[in-house]
Amino acid sequence: MTGYHDYVLGLIPAALLGITFMLEGLGWSLQVAVPVGGAVAASLVAHAMFIRGPVSDPMVRDAPVRSGPDAGTAPSNLD
Repeated sequence: MTGYHDYVLGLIPAALLGITFMLEGLGWSLQVAVPVGGAVAASLVAHAMFIRGPVSDPMVRDAPVRSGPDAGTAPSNLD
């Protein structure tokens, strides 16, 4: 399942190269087009890290919840 951060990883090089080549094709110099493309790629990274950061859901657990008389005890095979 692809999520938001998977799309961002694909958009970073696409933004850097695509915007750079598009601006260069429109007549902008390469010395101006590369920083503009880099700024867009950097803003994508900043948004993915700080605005919509990768956080884990506190309700998701690593192991299934056990019920029964030994639910609070450690497994006996750790000796």
